[in-house]
Amino acid sequence: MNALKSIALLDSGVGGLTVVKEIFKQLPNERIVYFGDTARMPYGPRPHQQVRGFAMQIIDFLQTQDIKLVIVACNSASAAGLSWYQENVVLPVIGVIEPGARAALEHTKTKRIGVIGTTGTIKSGAYDKAIKKLDPEVKVFSQECPLFVLIVENNLINARETKKVAEEYLGPLKESGIDVLILGCTHYPLLNEVIQEAVGPEVRLISSAEETAREAKEILINNDLLNSNSDNSTHHRFFVSASPKTFVEIGEKLIGMKVKAYQVIMP
Repeated sequence: MNALKSIALLDSGVGGLTVVKEIFKQLPNERIVYFGDTARMPYGPRPHQQVRGFAMQIIDFLQTQDIKLVIVACNSASAAGLSWYQENVVLPVIGVIEPGARAALEHTKTKRIGVIGTTGTIKSGAYDKAIKKLDPEVKVFSQECPLFVLIVENNLINARETKKVAEEYLGPLKESGIDVLILGCTHYPLLNEVIQEAVGPEVRLISSAEETAREAKEILINNDLLNSNSDNSTHHRFFVSASPKTFVEIGEKLIGMKVKAYQVIMP
């Protein structure tokens, strides 16, 4: 019976839907419960203690939704306290940083890896630690890109200024000679084309979404929680903490399905 429960995901906004999209590919039978904290985004500039508090509030809510696994589909929230959530939640809890680090190491040939993320994620050094724990010889070059989240959340991806912002942020990374760039925020894959143009075609972009979905699948298999029921299309649930309008507009384009989101006012 537990296998029929949902996978829960949380993010500061629409970014975590990039992980949802990958879960739909790899785990098509699974039910999704998603919470985007759109009223309090962006998380990146906030203190880690505050972000941890927000994430735990959301996890507490998600645990009322009949779930079996929690994915912190937000780099800022993962960097702020993944181990803390794991210690305080009975269910399995995974983040997006370690999966992204593993994927980057699989693809780098020069051992020069770039990381872009929010201010909180970059200052935490979470990716640097995760990468060097697996391979101490790798050189990591990091860059804060705080405006990217606001660009995505305000549906400004195709705005003329977005290209200029990307070139300014990513110029130093391009010059550093990286061959792999980790998109250290789940919002950033929505800017894939702009980012790729700024760093050049020789740099491989790494989104943690694919690897995170793979890790979720392994956990479900190992715990005998994989859902074999193929009729779950009507059971996905989406919640936001502000007006659902923009979230729905972006979400439907991103995951290619009708999205009905419900507003939940957080304390």
